Amino acid sequence: MNYYETVFIVTPVLSDAQVKETVQKFTEILKAQGAEVEYEEDWGLKKLAYPIQHKTTGFYHLVQFAAPGNVVEKLETEFRRDERIIRFLTFRMDKYQREYALRKRKTAEVSK
Repeated sequence: MNYYETVFIVTPVLSDAQVKETVQKFTEILKAQGAEVEYEEDWGLKKLAYPIQHKTTGFYHLVQFAAPGNVVEKLETEFRRDERIIRFLTFRMDKYQREYALRKRKTAEVSK
């Protein structure tokens, strides 16, 4: 089982309910493929570094999950098929990145 982190950008023309529905769709895809979603974080509406599809902002969302390797291919295929997703990036976390992510989550929970 590998650990992954994916960040995707949802188009800014959607309502908050539609953005939540989009995020839920992709977490359900992960769960249906046997992945364990460990952490989700909504980064909100942010300005893009450069225009993408004539849009200058987007809703950013982070998902960290544990899954077999073939799940990532299926997830990225679904990202490409969905017109609400502007960009996405998924990478496999090594043990040091995973430890850092866990420490960062713990300090964020303590500071709340």
